[in-house]
Amino acid sequence: MLVENLLDAYRQGAFPMADADTGEIRFYYALRRGIFPIAPGDPAGRFHVPRSLRRRLNSGWFDVRIDTAFDEVVRACAEPRPDDDQTWISDEIARWFGLLHAAGHAHSVEAWRADPRTGEPRLVGGVYGLAIGGAFFGESMFSRPRRRRPDGSRDPLDGTDASKVCLVSLVERLRRRGFSLFDTQLVNPHLARLGCVEIPHEEYMRRLADAVAAPALWDGIGRGDG
Repeated sequence: MLVENLLDAYRQGAFPMADADTGEIRFYYALRRGIFPIAPGDPAGRFHVPRSLRRRLNSGWFDVRIDTAFDEVVRACAEPRPDDDQTWISDEIARWFGLLHAAGHAHSVEAWRADPRTGEPRLVGGVYGLAIGGAFFGESMFSRPRRRRPDGSRDPLDGTDASKVCLVSLVERLRRRGFSLFDTQLVNPHLARLGCVEIPHEEYMRRLADAVAAPALWDGIGRGDG
């Protein structure tokens, strides 16, 4: 019942956030909604990938995987950040999305690096969200950057730009699969530099209705899946 109620809330344009102090969860509607324009009729150039980021994406520095560590990505997104020690991702929100993931609705894109000491993969960045039909609702993202070594070389576990690489990989996947809506809820400078725009509530609801009515488009999960 909880999973279906959450899906219905997103279909109606609402999204949950927890109060950082009390943990109380409320559902919100944004009068102006942030989206990445990925619909077939949207200008292709609206999602902008800087050359430096494209080089990093193509360098093979990160091993990008899908849905191999969903809960770990959510926990990492909920951790305090250098510029913000509060989070809207409470334990209950994380539990909800764990249920959505188990039911096949919520997904993660992850960036990994091999630990040179053990050879084990280490999670250094990721993004997660919810897919309903042809709509994807981006929830949060994180990176774990590390400073360069004294000799100027890059730390083997450096996750600089890992979240951006995951985001670009996600957008490319959504486009290939025919998604028409990538909802970011709000716009911040970080997303705006990549082409995120605000649209009025009425336009968002029209796009949302069309997108969620489409057949389920997210399939084929697992490492290396495109």
